Amino acid sequence: MKAVFSRWALVAALATAPLAQTVAQVAPVPVDTTRKFENPGGVPAVVKQPWYKGKLVKATIVPAVLIGYGAYTAGGGGFYTNQEARRDIQRLFPTYRTRLDDILILAPYVELGVVALAGVESRNDRLNVGLVVLKSELFMLGTVFAVKNITRNPRPDGSDNQSFPSGHTAQAFLAASIVHTEFRDKSQWYGVGAYTIATSVAALRMINNKHWQSDVVAGAGFGILAAHVGYLTHRNRWGRKPGLPKGMSLTPTWQPGGGMGMGMVWNLQ
Repeated sequence: MKAVFSRWALVAALATAPLAQTVAQVAPVPVDTTRKFENPGGVPAVVKQPWYKGKLVKATIVPAVLIGYGAYTAGGGGFYTNQEARRDIQRLFPTYRTRLDDILILAPYVELGVVALAGVESRNDRLNVGLVVLKSELFMLGTVFAVKNITRNPRPDGSDNQSFPSGHTAQAFLAASIVHTEFRDKSQWYGVGAYTIATSVAALRMINNKHWQSDVVAGAGFGILAAHVGYLTHRNRWGRKPGLPKGMSLTPTWQPGGGMGMGMVWNLQ
């Protein structure tokens, strides 16, 4: 009897030996928690773009070229001077005068409203578009009239010394830039139409003998710059539904004998 028991014990030991060895082999390795904050998901690091590819550079390069060229030609420079441009315009339109430029300066805004009422979705909602327009207008008016009073360039017709830059042109190109920005994702033709109107305003200011070539070129730059400043300084903070800060949540709580309450959890990670 003792021999039979010993034989069964030996068989049981041999049967469980591979299982014990297998369990020992797959035993979990302790997790190294000392490096858990060192990019655990393997997300690639954010590569910082060069300064010349930033939004500020892209937004100011075209206005800077226009304003710079306008300032350069205002002093008598350029391959096509102010006097040459005025001579050619007076030759083509010796007696033509119109008040159409006073009306067309707001035509791009009319286009903005008509397209929006037609059901075309703009980039921003109406409230935020209005705020961008307000900020851009204030910036444009402030810069244009400040430069006018600093430079005090006489107009071609000699009526006053508020020639540089053209306020009409700045206004028209500001409105055209906003139309282009709001609807360029739908169709580029909205912007083409608005900029065509703005260019017509610039041409009419020279035909009416109210501005030099340099005035309208710089005015276009100031208008585009003002629109870009309006968008760069805007983050759509108005018109949003109220909500909790990111990472914060509120949960109803109840404790025996303590009644109901509200618990707040704020995840700082």
